[in-house]
Amino acid sequence: MTRYTASVGPAGFRFDGLRSVLAKAGPARSGDELAGVAADSDAERVAARRVLADVPLRAFLEEPVVPYEDDEVTRLIVDTHDREAFAPVASLTVGGFRDWLLSYAATTEALAALAPGVTPEMAAAVSKLMRNQDLIQVARACTVVTRFRNTIGLPGRLSVRLQPNHPTDDPRGVAASILDGLLYGCGDAVIGINPASDSPAAVADLLRLTDEVRQRYAIPTQTCVLTHVTQTLRAIGRGAPVDLVFQSVAGTEAANRAFGVDLALLGEAHEAGLSLGRGELGDNVMYFETGQGSALSSGAHHGVDQQTLEARAYAVARRFRPLLVNSVVGFIGPEYLYDGKQIVRAGLEDHFCGKLLGLPMGVDVCYTNHAEADQDDMDSLLTLLGVAGCTFVMGVPGSDDVMLNYQSTSFHDALYVRSALGLRPAPEFEEWMARMGMFDAEGRTVAPLPRSPLMAGLAALTEGR
Repeated sequence: MTRYTASVGPAGFRFDGLRSVLAKAGPARSGDELAGVAADSDAERVAARRVLADVPLRAFLEEPVVPYEDDEVTRLIVDTHDREAFAPVASLTVGGFRDWLLSYAATTEALAALAPGVTPEMAAAVSKLMRNQDLIQVARACTVVTRFRNTIGLPGRLSVRLQPNHPTDDPRGVAASILDGLLYGCGDAVIGINPASDSPAAVADLLRLTDEVRQRYAIPTQTCVLTHVTQTLRAIGRGAPVDLVFQSVAGTEAANRAFGVDLALLGEAHEAGLSLGRGELGDNVMYFETGQGSALSSGAHHGVDQQTLEARAYAVARRFRPLLVNSVVGFIGPEYLYDGKQIVRAGLEDHFCGKLLGLPMGVDVCYTNHAEADQDDMDSLLTLLGVAGCTFVMGVPGSDDVMLNYQSTSFHDALYVRSALGLRPAPEFEEWMARMGMFDAEGRTVAPLPRSPLMAGLAALTEGR
């Protein structure tokens, strides 16, 4: 372990290893304070950042923040590191890496080529030296394109996960929310349901329902029931129509074990999803969700700060070539991200780190009802992420998830950010919207004619047919 020292004014500070430097260099957040790893003062934070700026990028390959022999995520990061891709920045320090990322040399093509050579710890480290505008500028230059039944992540596009959750998984309630979201042009990322019940029968019913809606209206999108990966494997074994395989993942082996998964199980699920061959344009079959604080909440953080651990979760996701990765940024609560300022910063960090590592990053712009945040904070983060080239966001009826009991972004919010920033849905979905009379010649979402198939379907639901 390397020990580092730095002074700020008359005060001197000592940091025992990269783990300590990373934790104390990060912006203030409640989760790191809860874990006892945060800087004790602004002066200590500045000193840690001075140290971090001079740390060679190579040091993160030589001193893992979680020991190699104790953790399979560390082994994954080290064993799959692409040294050839890393070569263009191998001689740089963290501060030099920041300068390179903000230079004209960091083109979209250069960033794509670099991604396999960047480790999560490198991405987290450089993010700690960046302002919000830096995170936005670099993330915007990263283009990550994935495909299943449509094409997600193209420049100038913003996709939306249509999230029609229902507190009792009532089929009519779920279907009504799906049709409502489709009328607002949402659902091109995925029609994804968090089931209230994790029973095999309930999961299978929701899979059949969403697949029926997709086929009835010939929607070029994918569906997913966000149940545990073992339940999805059972559903596949029983012949249910599974498009995407979902799982929450974290940045340490122990935290993933708390989720009931390991790399071997995720590999099995990935192969099972591929074996179905349901993708029409591509074979990106995995959907992962993450969130800062998950490792600490399960007592599996190894004394590492929550943002670095979040970036390590992206190494797990990257291993399986996902269609979608979603940071549910404010969902865990104020114990980990206390207020709107911390949530906004964390959302930009997560998006930046994921994109830099080559992932199709979306963000659930959200907060719990006991956080010191409100919808104005979420409007700000949604707008910033739109500028940063975020791959997708959530579409929840009225912004209020009545099953999970948290606040997110609505179908109207998706319309706002697309309109304000000139963004459009996935191209195949946009073409479908035009055929359905939901997109006009100026690229605006409009209400379809009363006799259109979607309106007829909504009327039938309303009338109980």
